[in-house]
Amino acid sequence: MIELSRYLKPFRWIVALSIFLTFIQCLTQLYLPTLMADMVDVGIVGKDMEYIINIGLLMLLLSAVGMVCSVAAGYYASKASAGFSKNLRRDIFTKVDHLSLEEFEKFGTSTLVTRTTNDVNQIQNVLIMLLRIFMISPLMFLGGVVMTVLVDPILSLLIVFAIPVLFGFIYIIIRKCMPLFQQTQKKLDHLSLTLRERLTGVRVIRAFNKEESANNTYRDANADLTDVSLRVNKILSFIMPAMTIIMNVTIIGVLWFGSFRVQSGDLSVGDIMAFIQYVTLILFSVAMTAMIFVFLPRAKVSSERIIEILDVDPKIKDREEGGHEAKNQRSEPKEPVPRIEFKNVSFHFEDSDKNILDNVSFAVYPGETAAVIGGTGAGKSSLINLVPRFYDVTDGAVMVEGQDVRSFRQPDLRQKIGFVPQTAVLFSGTVAENVRYGKNDATDEEVWDALRIAQADDFVQKMNDGLNSFISQGGTNVSGGQKQRLTIARAIIRHPDIYIFDDNFSALDYKTDANLRRALKKEIKDAAVLIIAQRVSTIKDADKIIVLDNGAVVGIGTDGELMKNCRVYQEIVASQQLSEEAKA
Repeated sequence: MIELSRYLKPFRWIVALSIFLTFIQCLTQLYLPTLMADMVDVGIVGKDMEYIINIGLLMLLLSAVGMVCSVAAGYYASKASAGFSKNLRRDIFTKVDHLSLEEFEKFGTSTLVTRTTNDVNQIQNVLIMLLRIFMISPLMFLGGVVMTVLVDPILSLLIVFAIPVLFGFIYIIIRKCMPLFQQTQKKLDHLSLTLRERLTGVRVIRAFNKEESANNTYRDANADLTDVSLRVNKILSFIMPAMTIIMNVTIIGVLWFGSFRVQSGDLSVGDIMAFIQYVTLILFSVAMTAMIFVFLPRAKVSSERIIEILDVDPKIKDREEGGHEAKNQRSEPKEPVPRIEFKNVSFHFEDSDKNILDNVSFAVYPGETAAVIGGTGAGKSSLINLVPRFYDVTDGAVMVEGQDVRSFRQPDLRQKIGFVPQTAVLFSGTVAENVRYGKNDATDEEVWDALRIAQADDFVQKMNDGLNSFISQGGTNVSGGQKQRLTIARAIIRHPDIYIFDDNFSALDYKTDANLRRALKKEIKDAAVLIIAQRVSTIKDADKIIVLDNGAVVGIGTDGELMKNCRVYQEIVASQQLSEEAKA
């Protein structure tokens, strides 16, 4: 947790004010037992009503001051801890936003959500306890010890025996709970993952009548978390009874030995009453400190999980000397420069030695449409993810407009690209807001133009509110084909230099597919288009087709050329023709 203390620096004056107010509160609480002893010994024993009233009013005043200081200190402690959590969540989100896809997938969505929410909340709760309890407890403890020694040094020896017993008990509790806290966070991650899969896959689950199986999986994950939580709470439930017993035994000891001191005339009744209150304050401060040490391990586990994210050095980052800006800064070349060029590109994931792409080379010039086709696992999606630098090449280079993509600033590189992912992703909001995701300042006319090119204007016009019609999270209130067309419109509205389509036409019927490609061809003009496709009919008219097999290029050419000299392409075409004949 010490590594996260830097997030408190912006609130150091608020923390200092909270500590000062806590100190004032502590002084008022420590002085009250002494006043009460004086009230008993002087006022009650001496039957001095005026003295009782004066001391009583002073005690009320000190209590009021202590209450105001306590409330104010609590407010400022909460303000500091809330600000701490806000900045910590911001930095976690920023870090996650800069992770490469490989690093993102390594953590997983469910654990990233848990770490950003639950783990931060765990630390925030302990921080409030530290700023309030941990600050006041040492003051109360030291002040209480000093006051008990001043009242009676001999009787105060009872505290020397009580405190080690209390700390020993707390130490045992912490040793028992520490591994269980770690298990709790892991079980919570697993439960979040299970719930997320259950909710996102609800249609598949229902389609295959797997509700019972899915419910059992969730029930098991929930039961595992419940079991660990119960074990933790069972151990923690011993804390308060044990502390109460230790406190009561100590007070009984004070009364027992104190009675002899009163009989011998060394102490007064008021001194005994004050002593009992000081002993209560001392043991209560020890108990509160112990409670912090019980919850610190949980916060420690959470902080380690958060630091694990914050310490990640993103593999994909801009070079320190800065990158090229989006505009072309080169002098006009004598020969055409490819918009996209792969130069002997090989790629594999960090945890694997097997290349997904192996020595891939091709170029796409302005105004050209290039398509990539191949069997399942051929490396098609990995290939196009290298252009916007979602991954970095292992060997070779990916060039955009004659420059290595690694020399660009990532925002400038991606500003050149209209990327349509394989899985259509829509956000909760209106149709217009989803399309304008590609261009924030787009006018309604531009939105309609993009929708028209994407063959989405017809169904949007039929919606009750047109462009202002609401799209639910994930686009669950529109069909798969409609989602795909809206994501295509989002890319078109940018008017980028490069269009990348990752098998986006498979969800469209043949007529819509053909109309969209025809409208798109008129729109792109000088842009380069890179299409990943499964259907040969989608790419037959492409200027060049790149055929991948096991990560290697086995053919480049037009449809006619490949039908003559590329066996893999011939097999793909033949298999699709057989499939269509079977359907007919």
